[in-house]
Amino acid sequence: MSGRDIEDIVRLVLAEARKHGADQAEAAASHDLGIAATARLGTVENLEYTNDRGVGVTVFCGTHKGSASTSDFSPEALCETVEKACAFARYTEDDPCAGLADADRMATGIPDLDLAHDWPLDSEEAIRIAVESEDAARSFDKRITNSEGATVSTNNGIRAYGNSHGFIASYRKSSHSISCVVVGEQNDVMQRDYHYTTARDPADLESAKNVGQRAARRTIDRLGARKVRTCKAKVLLAPEIARGFIGHAVAAISGGAQYRRSSFLLSAAGELIFPRFLQMLERPHIQKGMASAPYDAEGVATRDRDLVVDGVLQGYILGSYSARRLNLTTTGNAGGAHNLIVPGNSRDMASLVRDMGTGLVVHELIGHGVNPVTGDYSRGAAGFWVENGEIAFPVHEVTIAGNLRNLYQRILAVGQDPDLRGGIRCGSVLIDEMAIAGA
Repeated sequence: MSGRDIEDIVRLVLAEARKHGADQAEAAASHDLGIAATARLGTVENLEYTNDRGVGVTVFCGTHKGSASTSDFSPEALCETVEKACAFARYTEDDPCAGLADADRMATGIPDLDLAHDWPLDSEEAIRIAVESEDAARSFDKRITNSEGATVSTNNGIRAYGNSHGFIASYRKSSHSISCVVVGEQNDVMQRDYHYTTARDPADLESAKNVGQRAARRTIDRLGARKVRTCKAKVLLAPEIARGFIGHAVAAISGGAQYRRSSFLLSAAGELIFPRFLQMLERPHIQKGMASAPYDAEGVATRDRDLVVDGVLQGYILGSYSARRLNLTTTGNAGGAHNLIVPGNSRDMASLVRDMGTGLVVHELIGHGVNPVTGDYSRGAAGFWVENGEIAFPVHEVTIAGNLRNLYQRILAVGQDPDLRGGIRCGSVLIDEMAIAGA
């Protein structure tokens, strides 16, 4: 489906909304094609083809809102969907904050962010790559005794958005990945670990062999894991874990959390949240970025923004609705933030291990023990114990805990080893002290 085709669907929906008397309307349509193959123990375990499409419409009748969606792109189904949305608007409560983003905030001159790259995989090639990745893991060490499989996936899609301000645009994006999960055994005790690579452009993926070998290496490194005694010590979060740790702050400063008053960073704009060396930058126009977007979910132009400067929170992450609830203006973040970057102030993870002296390196978190209202944080963890600046032994079945507001202030360093596989680009994070519950 071409960009013109999917934009025409949005135009039809908006025109139908006008016929039904909607004062304002917006519509979003998408079409995604993909294939995924999973190999386990050298054979095909799963092969999946996706052809997903859908369109959603929201209408505003005065300050009453109604929404409906469908996966049927026929004109009859689209007209029925609009009719349902308009009917639902009659039953919703009056909400003076409801409505489209302001017309003067709409994006113009949509930039090409190089988000779409084909990976012409057929089923046989996808299976071959998955088998290659798993074989590399299984042959890495005789202690690798089982596998949960290797998966290769590719997805290409197109998104269109339009509203009754006259804005309509579309862009393509792709996502490709290779992952591998294996099990190791030593002295009748098993451990599992994984590795994955993901990118917009298949040329930027790690090789299937490397993914398998890194999954195996991580698994072997965890064999012989044990608990440590309950204590307080420095904690070093690996980059893939640090992303989520910083992500709790991002969720807390979202408009929804702020106007609902359900945030441990409530009304925190202007406050020192992090150490003075820490910056957090939003850069929505990074070429091939995993969270890049030329405009947000309301058609508002995205822009560069310094969200945290010298540790001080500069503002919130807002769409038009949450902005109105807070008597502020949208920041072009309807649908979330776009490529948040936390620049490193130190070296790589190996250097931080040497610097920490004694403590825990965390490579995996288990459970969801985070209270978004109070900031209380308690997660099961696995990783490695460090003594005298060197890895001493693997650790499992421990819990790390603290309060996020306090923990953010206790960040000692951010490594220059960012994980680029998601929307938050952050290196390893060294925290001065956390409670560690173990033996």
